[in-house]
Amino acid sequence: MPARLPSWAWVTGLTVGAIAAVTVLGVRADQGPHPTATSAKPSSTASAQPAPTPTASAPARVPDGSGTGRRVVYSLGEKRVWLVDASEATRRTFTVWPGTVSPDPGTYTVSSRTAATTGSDGVQIEHILYFAAQDGVSVAFSNAVDGSSPPPAASGGKTGGVRMKKADGTALWAFGTVGTTVTVVK
Repeated sequence: MPARLPSWAWVTGLTVGAIAAVTVLGVRADQGPHPTATSAKPSSTASAQPAPTPTASAPARVPDGSGTGRRVVYSLGEKRVWLVDASEATRRTFTVWPGTVSPDPGTYTVSSRTAATTGSDGVQIEHILYFAAQDGVSVAFSNAVDGSSPPPAASGGKTGGVRMKKADGTALWAFGTVGTTVTVVK
């Protein structure tokens, strides 16, 4: 009959195994392939359509004049975000649905982060990264908890949310810590 291990040995073994697994996954995520643009397919009821997405064979290029180093680049005209690492490689790019209030072109930093809340449009949102204020409205990246695209803004309402798909919001949340540079271009 095999010897029984004390319960603390099992817990220790499980904890060590979990830490090793998380470490391996973290290293793989950091060193893995750089995702390219994917085709955006908003719901048929969405009135705010994202900018057309290039095919995988022609990934969207980071805009000229968007700075250097590790940063988030947000193009107002293309309705697109790029996550750029310190070596100038694009880690991810994706389309977004901007609110009714947009920041002026310039350089900002992520000033605070909120895991989840209710947006000004009543939608449950998560992965909120605040980076600017315009006309008394906070501007922040976020995604809907249910993964839906944003509804049309209420007439006359000011919203500063820059919404994205859930997977893109998760990636931005992992990349955009407080102090991360956000460059807004036309």
